[in-house]
Amino acid sequence: MPGKIRQYFSDRKDDVRDYTGGGVVGKFILAVVVVYLLVALVLGMIWSSEPDVFSVREHTRTVADEMQREPVAGFATTVTMIRVAETLLDKPGGYVSNDIFPPGLWLDNMPNWEYGALVQLRDFSRAMRKDISRSQSQSAEDPDLTIAEPQFHFDSGSWAIPSTEAEYRRGIKALYSYLDRLSRPDQPNAQFFARADNLANWLADLETRLGSLSRTLGESVGKASVSDAVSNVNPGDPLSEDVMGEEVKTSWTKIDDVFYEARGSAWALLHIFRAIEVDFRKVLNDKNALASAKQIIIELEGTQGEMWSPVILNGSGFGVLANHSLTMAAYLSRASAAISDMRDLLTRG
Repeated sequence: MPGKIRQYFSDRKDDVRDYTGGGVVGKFILAVVVVYLLVALVLGMIWSSEPDVFSVREHTRTVADEMQREPVAGFATTVTMIRVAETLLDKPGGYVSNDIFPPGLWLDNMPNWEYGALVQLRDFSRAMRKDISRSQSQSAEDPDLTIAEPQFHFDSGSWAIPSTEAEYRRGIKALYSYLDRLSRPDQPNAQFFARADNLANWLADLETRLGSLSRTLGESVGKASVSDAVSNVNPGDPLSEDVMGEEVKTSWTKIDDVFYEARGSAWALLHIFRAIEVDFRKVLNDKNALASAKQIIIELEGTQGEMWSPVILNGSGFGVLANHSLTMAAYLSRASAAISDMRDLLTRG
């Protein structure tokens, strides 16, 4: 019996040692996980910081000096397009919309900001390929822009084989090639036609983009459906009471998504319009549209104001709390109105 007792306690000691060893390993794994989560949290905060606004004129002069080229018409616009595209890929954290691991996987605001800027990059690269680089409808497309434009339309969420970043860098490389040919006197086949009709065509598409964003931002507090309200009108009795349709309201889970998409769009547009002010200066003066361009830039600058709130507030229109969505919608609506005025001036004879 004593031998059995000693054997029992010996086995218990082995169990205790095994349990203690397992506890040490478990604590180590737990500590690694905690450290990883803390690092991911800090990186997530850094990666969520929006890129600063840069000076288009200063950047254009810098690039022209580095290339030892004269900043011809179209130089500022092309350089700005390249800078916007590179910012998407090279900002702190890089391009996060296709991340599959934390902290990029957890981020919500920055992917929407990236998408907003990307849409404007896509639209203007298409305008450059379709209109601005061609003298007339029967002219051949620029070979570099035929590469750049579809590259920026590549799936924004592809992680690998091929990755989104690799495809967008191909587009940037094509823009650099176009810029090189555009600024070389011995390469007359690269063109940039800073004409009123080319600019007006892009502005028409831009109006619909901003109109959609403004509408979605305004729906943060809910409003009646226009289509339902029209369908309920009684044409036979103009004095009958209108029956308003079902209320349309942006889901509370999507309010910050829409806000940051609009903010990213406005960031990209601000720089594009500053470049347009440089390259299209002559036609803007001739059409008396320079004041409208200045007004658009002022309104877009307002969208980039410092965010002091850690969250996007969604107070009622005249409530105690602010409503960031309505503030953004107001800036974009005024910019859209100035764009409409500018397009009207450009299309006049």
